Amino acid sequence: MLNAIQQALKALLSNKGRTFLTTLGIMIGIATVILVLSAGAGFRELINKEIDTFGTNTLYIQTRVPSKNKNNSPRDEVSSGITITSFKQRDLDDIEKLANVANSYGMVLGQAAASYRNNNKTAIYVGTSASMFEIDKNELRAGRPFTAAEDSSGAQVVVIGDKIATALFKQDDPLGKLIRVGSLNFQVIGVYAPSSGISGGNDDYIFMPLVTAQKKMLGINYLLQGVVQLKDNNFSDVTSEEIKNIMRRNHNITDPEKEDFEVMTQEQIMDIINTIFDSITILLIAIAAISLIVGGVGIMNIMYVVVTERTAEIGLRKALGAKNSNILQEFLVEAVIVTIIGGIIGILFGAFLTWVLTAVATANGLAWSFVLPLYAIGIGFGVSAIIGISFGVFPAVNASKMDPIEALRHE
Repeated sequence: MLNAIQQALKALLSNKGRTFLTTLGIMIGIATVILVLSAGAGFRELINKEIDTFGTNTLYIQTRVPSKNKNNSPRDEVSSGITITSFKQRDLDDIEKLANVANSYGMVLGQAAASYRNNNKTAIYVGTSASMFEIDKNELRAGRPFTAAEDSSGAQVVVIGDKIATALFKQDDPLGKLIRVGSLNFQVIGVYAPSSGISGGNDDYIFMPLVTAQKKMLGINYLLQGVVQLKDNNFSDVTSEEIKNIMRRNHNITDPEKEDFEVMTQEQIMDIINTIFDSITILLIAIAAISLIVGGVGIMNIMYVVVTERTAEIGLRKALGAKNSNILQEFLVEAVIVTIIGGIIGILFGAFLTWVLTAVATANGLAWSFVLPLYAIGIGFGVSAIIGISFGVFPAVNASKMDPIEALRHE
């Protein structure tokens, strides 16, 4: 085996240009696989950080249009033209009485033109309870959140996102200033710190007391979404069922298929996200596999050329007593070495591309971490070896079966 490796390296180094072109396809394919797996792991970690900003021990309640069959569960009320108005604050008040519930808040959403002097921006405003600031982990860079008293009294105060503050106030200090949202004036009492998440966090939103948004802005008395904070996340599934029972009782629902709400745990949300990520990753790896197969075919073709060029050498070796297994071993080792070299370079190149991606994401304000999973490296080495053996065995077998007399006549 040592002799076969020495002969293979000697043959590869004798034609460096061809060796490089042979490894190029494998290198690109492996680099793509490493980049896809590493970027997927980094992006997944980023999403986990964003979800953690809402607290790791939370449940989410949202309204939905009741489905007509159990396999069809539409969640987009806007596209269906139906608005569910049955989710009320009393539902959250009843839910807060559960033993495993620590806190909760409801939300409504709207869109309006926001302005300060000559600066204007169309923004989404969120009406929410003061308890949101106790549950969510997003921090204010200036000012304070509104209080429960301001919420219940319908005070016209707002906490604005960082991008809203920049668009309306430029370099000025927003605190204490009055902005116009829709047809009403609001005093800015707080500004959120810039988000480092991919969704932008609270950067583009205006937050106002729930009662203010419901009564003065939208003219409604219902909620669109609710967030429930748990005392013990280990009992999230049990608490979820208890919440469903309360909602069914309050909404007079006896048939689960006619529920006008949906309760989701963080585990369920992560399962959905992981399913999406896994599907995308498999698709991208399949695309990268095409490059690997092309690289493998390239190795096979080059090895056939090498066998043809060295036909006389093969005949001489066999005439001097070399066995078929010796010839097979040498050419197979040569193919495997080419793919392993390509795999190592591909892994290093893929790691470099991942580092570049991380640097670009970080420069754009995302809390993206450099992640190079060990399984990605393992897959890189494994695929390299498999391709080398799979695509190198045919030319090697062809070389080993040559008749020594006919091979010697070739030259």
